[in-house]
Parts: sequence; C-alpha cells; structure tokens
Amino acid sequence: MEGFDLGLFMQPVQSVAIIGAGNMGSGIAQKTAQEEFDVQMVDREAQWVERGQSIIANFLSEAVERRIFSPQQVEDIQGRIAGVVGTENTAKDTDLVIEAVFEDFDIKTAVFNTLNEVCGQNTILASNTSSLSVNDLAKASGRPDRFVGLHFFYHPAKNRLVEVIPGEDSSDETIARTVQYCRGLGKVVILCKDRPGFVVNRFFVPWLNEACLLLQEGIASAAAIDAVAMKAFRIGMGPFALMNLTGPPIALHSTDYLAEQLETPRYVGAENLREMVEAGNQWDIGEDIECSEDAAQTIRTRLLGQVFAVAGQIVDEEICSLEDVDRGAKVGLRWARGPFELANRLGIDEAKVMAEDYCELANFPLPSVWNREDVFDFNYVDLDIRDSIATITINRPEAMNALNETVVGQLGKAIDAANSNDSVKTIVLDGAGKAFVAGADVKFFVDKIRADSFPDIYDFTADGHDVLGKLESSSKTTIALTTGLSLGGGLELALSCDYRVGTRKTQFRFPETSIGIFPGLGGTQRPARISGIPAARWAVLAGNFMDAKTATDLGLVTHLVDVTEVDSTILEINSTGKPDNKYPSKPTNPDSKVAQFAESFYSDKNMPAILSGKCPEGFDLEDRNVSRQIKSLSRTAPIALRMASDLIDAAGQTELGDGLAKELENLEGIFSTSDALEGLSALIEGRKPTYQNL
Repeated sequence: MEGFDLGLFMQPVQSVAIIGAGNMGSGIAQKTAQEEFDVQMVDREAQWVERGQSIIANFLSEAVERRIFSPQQVEDIQGRIAGVVGTENTAKDTDLVIEAVFEDFDIKTAVFNTLNEVCGQNTILASNTSSLSVNDLAKASGRPDRFVGLHFFYHPAKNRLVEVIPGEDSSDETIARTVQYCRGLGKVVILCKDRPGFVVNRFFVPWLNEACLLLQEGIASAAAIDAVAMKAFRIGMGPFALMNLTGPPIALHSTDYLAEQLETPRYVGAENLREMVEAGNQWDIGEDIECSEDAAQTIRTRLLGQVFAVAGQIVDEEICSLEDVDRGAKVGLRWARGPFELANRLGIDEAKVMAEDYCELANFPLPSVWNREDVFDFNYVDLDIRDSIATITINRPEAMNALNETVVGQLGKAIDAANSNDSVKTIVLDGAGKAFVAGADVKFFVDKIRADSFPDIYDFTADGHDVLGKLESSSKTTIALTTGLSLGGGLELALSCDYRVGTRKTQFRFPETSIGIFPGLGGTQRPARISGIPAARWAVLAGNFMDAKTATDLGLVTHLVDVTEVDSTILEINSTGKPDNKYPSKPTNPDSKVAQFAESFYSDKNMPAILSGKCPEGFDLEDRNVSRQIKSLSRTAPIALRMASDLIDAAGQTELGDGLAKELENLEGIFSTSDALEGLSALIEGRKPTYQNL
C-alpha cells in the first residue's frame, strides 16, 4: 500500500498492553512477551486474567515438551506478562494498547473511551479486528491520529501474518511504529486499506461460502469438494474441514457481513451453512471423495474463479499490492501459491475465463487487472529514499527472503538506483519478516543439476557476484541490517556491506558444506578477510551457528545493539561514513572463547587431519567443543569441504577480486559432483544426506 511514510528514526514500541485475555488476546500477549516486550494483559475481572495466564502457561508447557523453549525461557516469558484487572488500570505510559475483545462496535468503543482517558497522549491505540471499520473505530477512539487497526491471524503465537490497517487520520509515525512492533514479533506485515474483509478474508470467506453453495447444489459431497480443493490449491485442509476447525458460526457471520458491506448477494451465507449453525452442528464430511470429472472441473472452476475475481478486486481497489495478496494466502492461510501465482501457473487465459464466469455468477464486473494477456510480474525488492539514506528491503518474507533470479535482478537495479542518486549517502539493506536473507533458492540448483543446465547455475551465481560487487565498490556507506536470520547467500550479501548491524535476534550460518557445496558468493573470501583464516574455517567448514555475540566477537557483526537503538545506530553510521579498514583479517575480540578455539583447532598444521576426518593431535574427543566440531565436520560432503578449505587458503594469498574469481572457477567442479545433488536434494526433502565422495 502506497502513500505512507514508513521511515526509520522514531522511538520504538517497548511496552504493550493487551485488552482482553481470551484465546486471541492471550496469544498476542504471549507472542509479544516471547519477543521481549513488556506486556500487560488486561481484563475486566481477575478470573479472566487468570484464565488468560493459564492458557499461556499450557501453551508454553507444551512448547517445553517439544523443546521449543527451555524452562528458564518460559519463566522469563511469563515474567514479562503483568496481569491487570480493569482497563482503567492500564499504565499511562504504555506505548501501544491493543484491544482484543468481542467483535462488537459498542463494546470496543467503550474500551477505547476508557483508554483515551487513562493513557498518555503518545500512546497508540489499536483494535484487533477482522471485520469492523477501522475508520469508524478510530473516530470513536478519541485519538484518530494515534489509532490503527490490526488483524492477527489465529493462533497469534504461531501464524506469522498480521494485517495493519491505518485509518484515514492515522499519522505516519503511528503507522511506522506499529509496523515496526509487528516486525519485532517476527510477523509478515501486510499494510492495507480499510475495506470490508481487508485482504485475506475478502477472498477467503466467500471461498468458504462458495464451497457451501457447491454442496447445496448437489455438485458433490463435502468430502469430494474438500479433496478437489486441496488438490487445486495445494493445501492440507479443504473448506469444510477448515470451517469445522474454526467453527461454522464464524464463517456464517463473516460471509453475511461481507455480503452486507459490499452489497454482494452472492456472499449471503448459504442455507445449508445457516441451518448448520442454527442446529449447533459441524459439517459431517465423511470419506466419500469420489466424484465425476465434470463435477471436479465445476468445483475447480468455481473455487479458483472466485479467488481470481476477488483478488482482482482487491488490487483494483488498491487495498494492497498483488504481491501482498499472494503473501496473505501463503503466510496466513498456508497455501502453496497465492491467487496470482496460481493464475500464472494455470495460464492467464484460463484463469481469466474462470474469473469471468464467477463475476457473472456474482453479478459484478471483471476487475481491470484481468485485462491482460501477459503473466503477472512480482516485485520483491523495495527502495525507499529519505533524506540521505536509501533503504532497500528484500520483501519476500513468505520464502524467508531467499535469493532467486528475480530477487537478485531486482536487488541489482535497486542498488544501481541508490548508487546513482547524488542525494544518497548511505544504503541500508533490510529483509522483511523474521529473516534478513535465508540463503539462495535451493530448488533452483536441484532443478538445474537434474536438467544438466550448469550454465544457468553459473550465470545466476555470476549475477550474484555482480550485485554484491555493486555494494563492495559503492562510494556510499553500506549497512546490512541483519536483525534476524542470515544464512549462506544472505550472510554473503551482508558481508559485502561496510557494516552489519545486529541485535539479540541475529543468527548467522554458512550451511553449504553440509549440503554438498561451498559458499560461492564470497563466503570463502570475505570471512577470512574480516576475521582471519582460522575463524573463517570455523565458520565455513563446519557450518557452525553463530549467535549475535559470537558473530560480533569475530567481527562479522560490526554493531551489536538493542532493538531500540537500531535507528540511532544507522544515523550514527551515516554520520561517520565508510570504515577505515573493512578487512582487518582478525577477530574483533581475539580473547573470546570461539576466536581462541578457532585459532588453535583450525590452525594450518591441523588441517590435514581435519580434512581426512581425524581429530588433530593434542585435542581430546572428550572435550565438548572438539567433539562438536568433529561431528559437524563428519556431516559435510568431503569434496565440498576440501574445495572450501582450498578457497579459504587462497583468501590469504590473493586480492579479493582474484579470490572471488576462483570461487566462480570452481563452481562447475562442485556442482558436477553427485554429492552436490544429494546434499541439496536432501535439504529439500527433509532428510539426512548420504555422501559418497563422488
């Protein structure tokens, strides 16, 4: 959604109050506390606050059993949640208050009237709503400039999507601070206009109702409709199973609401759904999935056509971008592909016919976005220039911002635009969602190896080198905002920048040798030049995970700051300019345990033993650090390990450009091995690879 200033450099949200301790409110409170915000969980009576705390305790207890959290982490999370009885007792200096009570306008208005009286003038008020008008709620709140709508998806601690809906009068700072908070939760954020259904429910709710109409018309059984839908959309549950999971009353209420608000009779709840709700029953799905091919085609055409038509309306009405429509489907609903990706896959002509058929049924015109013959193009890189700072955001969070041909091409163009802009002094690279960049698109490599198309792999990697070279040689100060996960190619991208700003959420890793290849975008060159050869061997050869502290000790993170200090750190770097020495070839903290261990274990004299799978002389396998290294090294592909080691050695003997050229020269050698295909395939298939040194 365009038209809002989402720049940096504002005081971040730290204290959050959640009004309503039910399933949704307690889930938002839990997720907020997990991400180390200070939380108040507020409800009318102590019993409801206690119930919310019990819901959280049960959820976290299960997480401990599944080894997601340790008992100490759970204790810390719960310690950040203060129970508060009475909305009037919400702390005055709270940064953000999220109302999560019943979907009733009068009840919500009463809550906001109280909050407007007790909260300070800088407090942002937000409503977690899936259907009510944000503009109407904003006017009723008493502070429309500091009001915003939020739509968390259930369960808020698990589902990564949140829709942020500004009101007409929401200030840029209100929107920016709220988006920053949501990103701090690791959420994928869709910024959208205030229209009924917002984005996801706008096409998903009528989709559920259309399934009910198909059943009501006797096209097929509920089980058959579910089965056809699951295959057509590549999803794990069909519409009837989904309604049983969330409750048919929610589906009926939502579709009737959209029918009224959008004046679309087609959306009025189907009679069988209405009868189901009145009887207090759920769908009896059964196991009869058989239906004729004609029936299956009708189901596919109606359900796909409905989604294509309504997704087109969303884009026509500029509620959000077509990329965000697809993002909402993939992240919020866990569809394999979004509506527009589905259309490309199916073929634009066929998708358009399906959309036209549904538009005729629903009696609305074909959205203008379908007046096309070409496939939909998607933009995954955003460029925002403000003052002297250009922020380039890789916006593909549904795929952890993984690098593919499209992203690399768009990233190169964005860097060119920033480099050629005389007003830009600093370029900041960022990644949307919880990751900076989680590597390259592995499926691309597997497909090209199997198709015997190595030149495509070479060209993709060479293009990647060119893009990283634009950052390496830039006259601007370059910063990678690595406040999340950075793996493989993503870490290589970050290391081409002058600085890497990290927070406690920063995690680095080079996983390549364990998946049959070596890091080919400078991963064998830049770490050695930054941290020294022993530290580079520790990071690259064994693929060790690096937390924020370790990465900082080695110099891979240059500025480790609290999340509240990220913006001021960028301003400080912008003022300072480029570093005096980007490549000191030694750890920033040589006295750290990791740096000392790397210096000792990965010394030149020990490398023959390490590369032959043996423990170096003088080291005890009973030592935990030693045994961990030997175990990690034993899981690597032997050829990839040797080639990575040779390339790291070359980093100490050549100029950077020559070292990068050597990576490209060795590319065919590694990708032609059987172990490369085995390692990459195993990663996709979720299994352990078996390497044969071939």
